Amino acid sequence: MERKGYVIDDTVLSYGLLSKTELKNYDIIVPLSTIKRLEKLAERGDRIAVNGMKELIRLRKQLKDRVLVEEMRGDDVDSIYELCKKHNATALTGNALRATALHSRGVKVIYLGPVEKEKPSVLDLFDEDTMSVHLKEDAPIYAKKGEPGNFRLVKIRENPLGEGEILRMAYEILEYARTSSDAMIEIRSEGAYLIQIGEYRVLLAFPPFSDGIEITAVRPIVKVSLEDYSLSDRLIKRLRERAEGIVIAGPPGAGKTTFASALAEFYRKDGKIVKTMESPRDLFVGPEITQYGKLDGSFEKTASILLLVRPDYVIFDEMRVSEDFAIFTDMRSAGIGMVGVVHCGAPIEAIQRFIRRVDLGLLPHVVDTLIFIKDGRVEKVYSLKIAVKLPRGMKDRTLARPVVLVTDFETGKHEYEIYTFGDEIVIMPVKGKGEKYLEEEQLRFSVIKRKNSVIVSLGREMAGSEVTLYSGEEELVTTRADEKGRIVLARRSPVGRAILDAAKRGTLSVKASS
Repeated sequence: MERKGYVIDDTVLSYGLLSKTELKNYDIIVPLSTIKRLEKLAERGDRIAVNGMKELIRLRKQLKDRVLVEEMRGDDVDSIYELCKKHNATALTGNALRATALHSRGVKVIYLGPVEKEKPSVLDLFDEDTMSVHLKEDAPIYAKKGEPGNFRLVKIRENPLGEGEILRMAYEILEYARTSSDAMIEIRSEGAYLIQIGEYRVLLAFPPFSDGIEITAVRPIVKVSLEDYSLSDRLIKRLRERAEGIVIAGPPGAGKTTFASALAEFYRKDGKIVKTMESPRDLFVGPEITQYGKLDGSFEKTASILLLVRPDYVIFDEMRVSEDFAIFTDMRSAGIGMVGVVHCGAPIEAIQRFIRRVDLGLLPHVVDTLIFIKDGRVEKVYSLKIAVKLPRGMKDRTLARPVVLVTDFETGKHEYEIYTFGDEIVIMPVKGKGEKYLEEEQLRFSVIKRKNSVIVSLGREMAGSEVTLYSGEEELVTTRADEKGRIVLARRSPVGRAILDAAKRGTLSVKASS
């Protein structure tokens, strides 16, 4: 019987695709270039390449002299093509694009990969309550189920995954990403792939990057609108009319991206042109909103394109490094409405991420609204503005300076002041934990004019207390009451005259200081 030949490539070896192929009376022909590449990758600890080398050794033991290695010039497709012509052989591959290229050259090809358009088997592990599945070599399969703020980790398969099984699942994902219109490889690095399949985001990790083969697949389990967040009419009005430098902040898994998706749809329905900048593309939005990734590996180049397109709003997901904050600032300064998504544990930390990266006087223009998300709900909203005033705690009126006021949007109470002091930027809490707001309570007082002094009497219950006197919103002085609860000042001093003038005009007020 005439001997026939199969020319195989690296995918056939690395993923063990010959296990169901009839090899009787067939020679296995391997391009030398394929073996050299596998050897080089295996030396660097690439588990897929190591698996390919093991498979070649297995074939040599099984088929002995029927495994032939030959050197041909050119790339993989050229080498396989020349070997197929030389031996009148059939090409075997697990790469659909390579199979198409060889077929177009008139080579007989057998594609050993997944059935066309068949979803990777890892997606079968999801049900309607599953947010993510977690697979690792030699470990059971786990899934995170529930909803934002109420997740639980559930073991969905007791038997550990073997190397061959999880490698085959990883191969299915990679091959689907290469050939399907609803999938793309977002990030390709040595030992790691980040892939988007429809609404699913899939991370593949291989040694030496990880200590074992790992697959993590995540999807949004809910699509919501702003109406689902029970936002106040006042906040909705601000988002629609005034807010153009918005930061959505919160810890990982809090629901930031879900809220950002809802906000993007809110602006789209309001007649705005909305684009996104994402890597990976995580936002769950309609086809009217174009989702951009990194152009030539850089968001800076993406931003340059968007500045020409001039959208009304850009949603910038997952801002982490200084370059991201610089891009956000530049686009906001160019007049584009920006919505940035930032990881942080507390609301003020999101603002701190901008400090030193943005001129302090520009900060309220770059970030005018901060929305902090926790457990899937809006927990805090801050607004930022700038004023020239004496920072709280300072007494010398000559120290007045520009101060960024961070205000609770719903209550109107100042919670932080941000200002420069020497070469440092100070973030000063206006209220302490468990304390009332300093602006919350005005004290009762009476003003007594003497020949050489002016006395502000607060009552003996305020003896020894530190208080601040105001004329309207202007801070006059911070001082401590004496043992009788009085503040005694020289009548002809600047502060004494200012107190008498404010008392005469009815604008004098006294408030407790921290």
